[in-house]
Amino acid sequence: MRHIVVSAAILAGLALAAPAAFAQSRPELDAAIKDYLARNPQDVQRIVRDYLSKNPEVMQEAIAEFVKRQRAGGGQPDRSAAVKSNAETIFNSKRQVVLGNPKGDVTLVEFFDYNCGFCKRALNDKLELMKSDTKLRVVLKELPVLGSGSTEAAQVAVAVRMQDAGAKYLNFHQRLLGGRSANKATAMAAAREAGLDMDRIERDLSSEEVKETLEETRRLAGLLGINGTPSYVVGDQVVVGAVGQAALGDRIKALRK
Repeated sequence: MRHIVVSAAILAGLALAAPAAFAQSRPELDAAIKDYLARNPQDVQRIVRDYLSKNPEVMQEAIAEFVKRQRAGGGQPDRSAAVKSNAETIFNSKRQVVLGNPKGDVTLVEFFDYNCGFCKRALNDKLELMKSDTKLRVVLKELPVLGSGSTEAAQVAVAVRMQDAGAKYLNFHQRLLGGRSANKATAMAAAREAGLDMDRIERDLSSEEVKETLEETRRLAGLLGINGTPSYVVGDQVVVGAVGQAALGDRIKALRK
């Protein structure tokens, strides 16, 4: 019984946080949700807050579902003008990581969060695209949207980039995205395992470069209307969500025609 009540509370809280995404919750729980909300509003808030702090990917999934339904209803906005007016910072900022072919004919830009479950799943899409397409240039931009742990991980990632934006960064990136959760401790462990100079990372963490890098990415995300991860820029189009390797590959091919 407690399991049902807790599940109802979690679903109720998520319904309040993302109503469009959870408008069609399971019918058998509707009555329990309404009753529990009416009798225990403070408990609901506490349970949902604790649950989401331990499982931030759940909210990411809710956002992704909301975006998916927006798309189905024709709600995907046209961001091409914003991409064109900010192209230099999007594609050629000195505060970004470039993987794949640095002189490639097409650039795929990814905005990601190290605690984003969909970003973790999309990691292999990115790696496979780079492996199969030797003319693809990939740009990575840390966009921590899932709390303090994500911000800490992004700060360490910027410090890693300041030291090595190539093979060691990619090694670090794969290790941290491959883990369950990300924060300063897990990011530092990933950096150590990737062979980075840890004393330098500690020094660089307090630098203005770290602060300015994350501020630049947040500003870009705001201009592009990006509020969830992963989000991509391909050509002058913004692609929201983990759409998969095939869909990204199709976008890349279309640009080459």
